[in-house]
Amino acid sequence: MESKNRWTVPVSPEEIQRARDGDWSIVLTPTRAVPGDWFGELAGTNVLCLASGGGQQGPILAAAGAAVTVFDNSPAQLQQDAMVAQRDGLDIRTVQGDMRDLGSFAEGQFDLIVHPCSNGFVPDVNPVWRECFRVLKPGGRLMAGFVNPLFYIFDYHEMEQGRLTVRYKIPYSDQEQMPPEQLQTLIDAGEPVEFGHALDDQIGGQLRAGFQLIGLFEDHWDCEPAKLLSQYIDGFMATLAIRPQQ
Repeated sequence: MESKNRWTVPVSPEEIQRARDGDWSIVLTPTRAVPGDWFGELAGTNVLCLASGGGQQGPILAAAGAAVTVFDNSPAQLQQDAMVAQRDGLDIRTVQGDMRDLGSFAEGQFDLIVHPCSNGFVPDVNPVWRECFRVLKPGGRLMAGFVNPLFYIFDYHEMEQGRLTVRYKIPYSDQEQMPPEQLQTLIDAGEPVEFGHALDDQIGGQLRAGFQLIGLFEDHWDCEPAKLLSQYIDGFMATLAIRPQQ
């Protein structure tokens, strides 16, 4: 929704060096850094950056000492991670695939999954949570960012004109609720369709998959036109969940 997508811009060599020196942070949502105590002991852990290509979270975590796999459906986004890894001498594995199917990974393979806002691009988020649970070790952590579903009840084009007009219902789907001419314009521009998942699926889905929720925060969006809604409510959430010890 931004003319220059910030999530495609990789981190700089200076940021990598700071991470190597122990000065680092990452985001799951637009502006608020993930609390440091969400990570536990990071050095030497096996981390899956899920639907997290773009050369941002993965390289920082690798520079901080984690063994990182970046999994994304976009070859262009994965190329950004590969570029940073080559540029800065980082050990990062990149794998292309659909976040709903992590069959290329073994059960209990990862200590931590980092899943920034991206599951709004799949129509059903529940398979994502089930797969996350499967590939995490007992005691492993899942940190995930997602859009507050309230964002999707408003007409985005009206928001661009400075008006908050309630038009859609939750769960939301571009494919089912967007006017056909707007949807076609979106497709012609090569933009992905989006889905606004209810909290019953974003949070309840994690619980149904077997996770225990142990952390949550909210965040705002500082770009136009979404900052209009941010005057009234934060448009993003992030959760920390744990796969219980068996």
